[in-house]
Amino acid sequence: MADALSAAVSILFHGTALAMVLYLISVGLSVTMGLMGFVNLAHGVFAMLGGYIVTSLIGRLGVPFVIALAAATVATALGSVVVERLLYRRLYSADDLDQVLLTMGLIFMSVAGATYFWGPLAQPMHPPPWLSGTINLGFRSFPGYRSFLILCGAGLVTALWLGLERTQFGIRIRAAVDNLRMAQSVGVNTSRLFTLTFALGSGLAGLGGALLAIEPTYALENLVYFLIVVAVGGLGSIRGPFVAALVIGIADTGFKYLLPELGAFFIYALTMVILLWRPSGLFGRAA
Repeated sequence: MADALSAAVSILFHGTALAMVLYLISVGLSVTMGLMGFVNLAHGVFAMLGGYIVTSLIGRLGVPFVIALAAATVATALGSVVVERLLYRRLYSADDLDQVLLTMGLIFMSVAGATYFWGPLAQPMHPPPWLSGTINLGFRSFPGYRSFLILCGAGLVTALWLGLERTQFGIRIRAAVDNLRMAQSVGVNTSRLFTLTFALGSGLAGLGGALLAIEPTYALENLVYFLIVVAVGGLGSIRGPFVAALVIGIADTGFKYLLPELGAFFIYALTMVILLWRPSGLFGRAA
């Protein structure tokens, strides 16, 4: 009984830590796809960029951890604006196939670029000493860095929710997601809104990637997880990807812990069941 309880606590803890990172990376994809209707399969590239920026700043330049995280978030957001203006904007009205080909091409280019500049091996995340130990809660000790992921994710989720629910910028985003043409008709500058929203989502993805160990194929290997979170949560939703990330993160951790030989089989099966039940996702709008 004690062993089962210990295993359950470990699954919940590590699954929640994974879920927070999945949410940070996926929520921007959910909002931008719901707002712009753009099939951005290369969203994970921005997460990978954030990870490489952090490892380079810390490992090569000795920049403090928190400053490196902030710099990676801002740099990724600014870089995404360039990509959105130069590439994505030209294909907003294009067919889905054209958008898929462009973004998949960006993924493969990023793999080649990361391999050239940083090598084929994964870049490990070395947390600072104050996050390297464990946190003793009396009944159990938990890894400090994973605890930081959960607390950091929870704080950012709260800030994001308040920002999109209680500010004029958030109201404009929600209005554009609900009815783009009506938002344009009442004077919302959707072009600028697209750019700012894309930068926000990409910056969050960069932060999520900055908290992980990154390798050149990260954007390609984890693409399916980002898409699952978005599809299960529902396009254009803020809380949907959060619930989906929790479900996927905890379920994936639990299944791989209990039945490692089956890998991610149960995650795909769970996704199929949810989408057969609710094709628009848990919090998505029905077509």
